[in-house]
Amino acid sequence: MKKFNEVDRHIWSDGVLIPWHEATVHVLSHSLQRGSLVFDYMSIKQTPLGEAIFRMDAHLRRLFRSCRLMGLALERDESELAEAILETVRANPGARVVKISVLIPSVEIDVVPRDSRVSVSIAAYDPVADILDRLPGEPVAKPDVLRLHLERHKRQRREDIVSPEAKVSANYVSSMMAKSKALEAGFHEILLMDAEGFIAEGPTANIFIVTSDGFLRTPPEQRVLRGVTRASVIALAEEMKIPCFEESISPDELFAAEEAFMTGTSASILPVESVDGYKMGTDCPGSVTVALRERLIKIERGEDPAFESWLTYVKEAPA
Repeated sequence: MKKFNEVDRHIWSDGVLIPWHEATVHVLSHSLQRGSLVFDYMSIKQTPLGEAIFRMDAHLRRLFRSCRLMGLALERDESELAEAILETVRANPGARVVKISVLIPSVEIDVVPRDSRVSVSIAAYDPVADILDRLPGEPVAKPDVLRLHLERHKRQRREDIVSPEAKVSANYVSSMMAKSKALEAGFHEILLMDAEGFIAEGPTANIFIVTSDGFLRTPPEQRVLRGVTRASVIALAEEMKIPCFEESISPDELFAAEEAFMTGTSASILPVESVDGYKMGTDCPGSVTVALRERLIKIERGEDPAFESWLTYVKEAPA
């Protein structure tokens, strides 16, 4: 088995590219001990004009919003981090994703750090070759359709404690054990519910349903993470004249849906085959899901001039 410290990549750390194995943080750092690390995750697409990062500007806006919600003071602006991301991707050929992390590296005793200075790291890598292939056990193939478990007993995180809009590491702890049990039971993913008992989201993906009359529905953004792919689907629906509504969805409405799919940077658009063994609609994937997914793939490949602004090319595009 390959070792992690043998990964031949470099990570951008506070303005300097350093070898992969040197990108470390103290075990007693505030972000590790208190869960205060803010991050974002974006995909690198292959196009006829070369590699391009999908909706990098939207991801950076979300990163800065998450930092504001968590009180992390970023000294660099969006343009500086955008150039740092491009520099990192150029330094790591074959990378498929970018992960940017903002953390408090100082060793702290109290919950509120005395040294609140933040550190920024950017990694560009291949999650399969650099990560999954180095883990013990057989690799798990990515499913084409999802079997979901509705986690009824675990309420979604409360926004009066940590905003669900913040992409902060602490927000992912509550779903870890629930998803682990669901995987053991043969499901691919879980759906969480909010404090009022409405459908919220998956641990790393947003949910959409298609009603019997062809309407697209998704939970309101105030109660979920503001997924970039989620926002992309909403924009595509408007352009494609598919009625789309951001509103609360009850479990009964979920089970009555004709189609359902999840969205995320890793998932893109993945159709839902069933929830707790109950089959969704008559066909999977359904026609609305297929239409949106095909349009999004076309955009990601740089084949749709109407949405060319969603791609940030890593190298200068030829004139």
